[in-house]
Amino acid sequence: MSATKRGIVLMNLGSPDSTEVKDVRRYLNEFLMDERVIDTPYVLRLLLVKGLITPTRAPKSAEAYKTIWTKEGSPLIVFTKQLQAALQKLVEEPVEIAMRYGSPTPQEAFDNLLRKNPDIEEVVAVPLYPHYAMSSYETAVAHAKETYKKNGYKFQLKFVEPYYNDADYINALADNMRPYLQKEYDHILFSYHGVPGRHIKKSDITGNHCLTVADCCNVASPAHAHCYRHQCFTTTRLVTDQLQIPKDKFSISFQSRLGKGWLEPFTDIRLEQMPREGIKKLLIICPAFVSDCLETLEEIEDRGREIFLHAGGDKYTMIPCLNTNPLWVATLKKLIAEC
Repeated sequence: MSATKRGIVLMNLGSPDSTEVKDVRRYLNEFLMDERVIDTPYVLRLLLVKGLITPTRAPKSAEAYKTIWTKEGSPLIVFTKQLQAALQKLVEEPVEIAMRYGSPTPQEAFDNLLRKNPDIEEVVAVPLYPHYAMSSYETAVAHAKETYKKNGYKFQLKFVEPYYNDADYINALADNMRPYLQKEYDHILFSYHGVPGRHIKKSDITGNHCLTVADCCNVASPAHAHCYRHQCFTTTRLVTDQLQIPKDKFSISFQSRLGKGWLEPFTDIRLEQMPREGIKKLLIICPAFVSDCLETLEEIEDRGREIFLHAGGDKYTMIPCLNTNPLWVATLKKLIAEC
């Protein structure tokens, strides 16, 4: 496919338009009403989200966003635009960005590509999620496909597959971590975004493997193609092997839970426990995210630090997301070329 006939869309989660409660409420309503995020029947979801969750959560989230908001706007949007610019320097194809929730929308991204070149025959969409999950990769793809079908676009739409075990992605992640490993530390915590266990089971294409077989993530199965938990474990194993980090120097946890039945152990609980276990100098990294955002900058960088130090820890360092790491940008170029 000639570069002149192709376009690229980088797809990220999204952000409120501002830190005003009304904008945060609108964003949360769109996010939480997604059936792949809260997978309950519509009426129950409507009652939960608009009757219980959003009215109390929106003001708190607005305050949280205020602590990380920049002059340019939401960090996630800013970092995604910076990634767009960095990738555009490496490729001939026009690059646009789209958000699953909020703006810019997939339609805006597709239309912008067509304005730049009405003769585009193919668009490669890149969900900026290394791992497959219903509430991230799957919903981004479904949303883009729905927009594509609704508007009757003539170009072909393709998607980059999850790249949690791609050698170049792992190399970029290792490169991003390496400078922080030069300093003294007791332990590295790999904090992945949490998901409900039922999402893992729903994504199991075999119907009888995930969370039903002992040590299921280490037992070979076709289910692993869609298993978020297995893919998180795999990323951790590959990058720690590459960096030659001993097994007793790292562990995995899951953050951002929204209720019972979510993947464990929970990051906030582990941060409370670790100082009592003799872990005083902690490195923490969030590989489920490629762009720093509310869940990394506010939840992990700020609140996580407070929890750990209050529990008796001495030093707490969050390793930033890949953002515009040059090896990561080069990896994106490669993944797109191979799609």
